[in-house]
Amino acid sequence: MLLYPLIDPIAFHIGSWPVYWYGLMYLFGFLMGWGLLSLRLFLSSHVIAPEGCLLSGKDKLSQEQLADMLFFAAFGVILGGRLGYMIFYYWHVLWAQPLLLFQVWKGGMSFHGGLIGVMIALGVYAYRTKRSFIRLTDLVAPVVPIGLGLGRLGNFINGELWGRVSSVPWAMVFPGADTLPRHPSQLYEFFFEGVLLFIILWFYSRKPRPLGAVSGLFSLGYGVFRLGVEFFREPDPQIGFFWGCFTEGQLLSLPMILVGITLLIWTYFSKSRIRQ
Repeated sequence: MLLYPLIDPIAFHIGSWPVYWYGLMYLFGFLMGWGLLSLRLFLSSHVIAPEGCLLSGKDKLSQEQLADMLFFAAFGVILGGRLGYMIFYYWHVLWAQPLLLFQVWKGGMSFHGGLIGVMIALGVYAYRTKRSFIRLTDLVAPVVPIGLGLGRLGNFINGELWGRVSSVPWAMVFPGADTLPRHPSQLYEFFFEGVLLFIILWFYSRKPRPLGAVSGLFSLGYGVFRLGVEFFREPDPQIGFFWGCFTEGQLLSLPMILVGITLLIWTYFSKSRIRQ
């Protein structure tokens, strides 16, 4: 059994204003994703640029346009993630205390809500710039796990979203829970939804793939990893289990698995598929 390493959730202060690690994790994730996409855009434009690649033709992006698109995406993540969390997990509190929606530094972001927010934001950007929506999602998907993984580290620092009671040697006692050793499920999610999913998507997307395949693999991969890790994570106390065994996170991930499988089948077996 391990003791949870007590970490101050406040990284530093700017005057009297506290800056939280949780918020910094999202900032770091955004900057790292932006940097990697900028690098890929540069290589596509100046080094490899194969015909039909993701960043060619009328959908080609400049560095400035990439920054604009990611601004839309970041706004979608923050608004959708927070609103989704309050709707999916704390809808009754939202009606009573609507200002909690803006207190993102205290934790409480829903990936599924953030995903919906990003999809809407990219849809708006694609419509305004007359670009292919699915090409944009294929472009962004490989770097999304960076933000997911760092967000889970933020959860771990906050000592929240801990796992179920366990006797494994690496189980931890979380002060916010009780005195029982529990799975550090935040670190499991950091590895599977962050590190491993990023590696899979980044290397898969290095070669031209059928249009929508990268998005489909992301949806399937995240859904499977989240579904599995939820078996080690304590369900939200205000919700508990559905039918005695399933969590809210698992139910929200099932549609992602179905969408991912459907999209991959369509992209690889449809005669009308377009290769990136």
